[in-house]
Amino acid sequence: MTSPSRATRVLALLLVPFVLAQPVLARQNDGQNRAEAPKVPQKALPPSTVPVPKALQTAGTVPWLYEGSDVPVDGQWLFGKMKNGLRYAVRRNGVPPRQVSIRVRIDAGSMYENDSEQGYAHLLEHLLFRESKYLGKGEAISAWQRLGATFGSDANAETSPTHTAYKLDIPNIDQAKLEESFKLLSGMIREPVLSDENVAAERPIVLAEKRERGGAGLRMADLTRQTFFAGQRLSVRNPIGTDATLGAARGKGVKAFYDRWYRPENTVIVVAGDADPVVLAGLVEQWFGDWKPTGKAGTAPAFGDPVAPAGAQAPDDGIAPIGELAVGVEPDLPRSLTYAIMRPWRQVQDTIAYNEGLLTDAVAQAIINRRLESRARAGGSYLYAQVQQDDVSRSADATFVTFAPLTGDWQAALGDVRSVIADALATPPTQEEIDREYAQFDVSFANQVEQESVQAGSALADNIVNAVDIREAVAAPQVVLDVFRGMKPRLTPDAVLARTRALFEGTVTRGVYVTPTAGEADVAALRTALASEAAADGSARLAAQTIAFADLPAVGAPGTIAKQGKLGVLDINQVEFGNGVKALLWANDAEPGRVTVRVRFGAGWRAFDESNAVYASLGETALVGSGLGDLGQNELDRLSTGRKLGFDFGIDDAVFTFTAQTRSEDVNDQLYLFAAKLGMPRWDKDPVIRAKAAAELAYNTYSTSPGGVLGRDLEYLSTGEKRFAKPDPAALKAATPEEFRAVWEPLLAQGPVEVLVFGEFDAAKVTEQLRLTFGALPPRAPIAADVAARVPGFAQGTGAPLVATHRGDANQAAAVVAWPSGGGVANLRESRQLEILTQLFNNRLLDALRERAGAAYSPQAFSNWPADLASGGRITALAQLEPSFVPVFFAEADKIARDLAATPPTADELARVTEPLGQLIRRASTGNQFWLYNLEGATQDPQRVAKLRTILTDYSETTPEAMQALAARYLINATPFRLAVIPEGQTLATGSATTPEKSDTSGR
Repeated sequence: MTSPSRATRVLALLLVPFVLAQPVLARQNDGQNRAEAPKVPQKALPPSTVPVPKALQTAGTVPWLYEGSDVPVDGQWLFGKMKNGLRYAVRRNGVPPRQVSIRVRIDAGSMYENDSEQGYAHLLEHLLFRESKYLGKGEAISAWQRLGATFGSDANAETSPTHTAYKLDIPNIDQAKLEESFKLLSGMIREPVLSDENVAAERPIVLAEKRERGGAGLRMADLTRQTFFAGQRLSVRNPIGTDATLGAARGKGVKAFYDRWYRPENTVIVVAGDADPVVLAGLVEQWFGDWKPTGKAGTAPAFGDPVAPAGAQAPDDGIAPIGELAVGVEPDLPRSLTYAIMRPWRQVQDTIAYNEGLLTDAVAQAIINRRLESRARAGGSYLYAQVQQDDVSRSADATFVTFAPLTGDWQAALGDVRSVIADALATPPTQEEIDREYAQFDVSFANQVEQESVQAGSALADNIVNAVDIREAVAAPQVVLDVFRGMKPRLTPDAVLARTRALFEGTVTRGVYVTPTAGEADVAALRTALASEAAADGSARLAAQTIAFADLPAVGAPGTIAKQGKLGVLDINQVEFGNGVKALLWANDAEPGRVTVRVRFGAGWRAFDESNAVYASLGETALVGSGLGDLGQNELDRLSTGRKLGFDFGIDDAVFTFTAQTRSEDVNDQLYLFAAKLGMPRWDKDPVIRAKAAAELAYNTYSTSPGGVLGRDLEYLSTGEKRFAKPDPAALKAATPEEFRAVWEPLLAQGPVEVLVFGEFDAAKVTEQLRLTFGALPPRAPIAADVAARVPGFAQGTGAPLVATHRGDANQAAAVVAWPSGGGVANLRESRQLEILTQLFNNRLLDALRERAGAAYSPQAFSNWPADLASGGRITALAQLEPSFVPVFFAEADKIARDLAATPPTADELARVTEPLGQLIRRASTGNQFWLYNLEGATQDPQRVAKLRTILTDYSETTPEAMQALAARYLINATPFRLAVIPEGQTLATGSATTPEKSDTSGR
């Protein structure tokens, strides 16, 4: 039983030329809107040629997805099964409006490959986008862009060990676009062109993707997979394939794999979107009903079972016999140890009783994990630990135990983790512990019911695909909630104990220890440690303490409302309190039961310089955990029982932010937590010490790949400012909890405060709660003038690239080029127009380096224009590639910049950017998050309200000449910053300024 995920709520958006008007709040209900936007004249479309579907399963038939299950059928879906064996599911969904999400799942992944075919399933995924019946060579990306889809997000695919899935989200759908989408997709799935030429063209791209995934992380992932699934097909099948098999791939061999598996009986098509589901079913049947497979069908291979080696002995505590173990040494990776109790995977009857067992398992795991976390917070021998049951690729039903030792004494950490688990196996949990976890699950499931009407069609379609993959059904949110609540009387300590013990019973125990230090451990030592008896330790059990918001102290003396009125857009209220705190409140029922709260305060990154920057990094992870008032982390957890509360903290360019997704019932409590953090912060030391340890353990991992080095150093190197450098181990060791408080305490009390509350809530009650909380804060200290004026610099280039090194694979490198742009709200239209220019650059870079050269898998260009700062923006292009291709990247980037400045783009090229951008805006604007993001800061800068009205046209309407002028201004006039990241011990290659042609057969 797969439970649907939560999604955003729908706002029907009224768009008129040059103005983004107020949206009409709407709620989808059986495909009808409660309030409808005015009719917009549209061009008459030709009569539909979609046939009436003949394969829909009637009300008296058990839908194919629910065969053998007593889970109530989700009546929103229509199911069909055609004579050729293809199955489908369709439903109407208007989230976001006028979008249709199509998923095509092929029941074949990497585990269906023969030894000589490793990587073919994934290679086929690429080739279907290369050329097909209705799409010429390399036309797929541009074709989907013309339909408004963004390549990589709206048009994408995935290959797993068990399936290949194609995913298309088509915005602004109409009859013509819907029919064209099915036509193009049918050509891709049914009649791809699998020639030697196309294989040779796509091979370098796949190898580039493989190269980007390489390095220490991949080596340890491979070691883990090979150890845990020893003797099974999964251990020797990685979806990306091998250099040898990919290099040997030819059209004939790939076609043979296609013929065996790309067949209607192996295909499921799922469609959810803003269209008549009967029409959707008709389109599936029209374009796939006459599909006849070619060649002989493949026989699904046996995936194998986990089996204990002959003579394996069970450890003293009675868990499964210990089998394969491994120790991996990677100098730049932190310590981690995972062991798993493995059981054979078997297809189940997806019944209510079966799902009640899974839900009991979830409660049992949550209790153990809370105890493990409590012990880690108290300064244990490990940084984190977690227990998780998982069914892996239809190969094993396993319970994984994962933790990170803080030091080389991994035996002590293993003993501590196992002692917590041993206690859970020996003694039932208390009813209070069960009730606590029950309350957390209940609020989550109830929240899904509240927001069922706003589940995105893309998520609903993905749920069906995932259910098919694991051979289970899907359940509506109300069914999940009813099942869970119905089993509450049976969630007793003895019942949870029984399920806990079952989670740690199995066929074989396997484990992998990863360490940076050679000689620290070996397989024999690991086996001895796992075989020793674990002494049960109940000290991590949580004491029975109930904490209520009503018992907490006031933030301060209630404040006064100094000013109140309308913001002038979207019926948003603006409230200003006597202490200077300002709030924007938009009460609407667009997202049932959901409220977003964001608090903006202080100076953000401006507050830091080289001397205190280490505390910025530590603050991102430890500030919230250090508590508030008399409440530490454990007390805050107890306080949140049965509530949906959040506490995300972020450091932006010029402000700090607290953000939470909460419920209508909990919004007042959420406001108290945020205000109390500002008004009466607590300064526990343990979260700071733990954050230091985590940062020290993770630091060397950045050096394992060029992408890691970019993540660590790009901001620092491109600005030339050490405040943006990732703190190194020396800086972290020198940091103290006392100094952490000395830095952060004044920052929490400094600068203006803006509170935004968007969602379904009682405006009067929230306004009063704001008066009692944020209105009660003491007056804020001003931000010093020199701090307020601080903006990021730009490391002006000299022509030659700066060179950094990594300690990853010798065939990995990265290259970056960046140009300074601008910042601020005053020129926000220019910022938005620069996004169009950046996407033009991105498309050309993708074509040059991926499609023509096969040099990079995912080159990209992006623009950053800080709205809260006067300057500091950049346009950046980067790619990961082989070291020898670094000069090619710089040459291509320079050429694209020159060409954009010299010659206007064509109308078609421009449309392939503006149409997807316009559709992204339309879709994003159907949720509260979009409006909150674009209006935050409006209490301090009213220009943001006016700029909101032109956001659609700014992003989607321009001219070729305007793009040429922007390119000349930003891409030509300044010397760009260049960075090359190459392997240690190598020198930066010099090469031709032209892109080399790809090899006919072997690729690169």
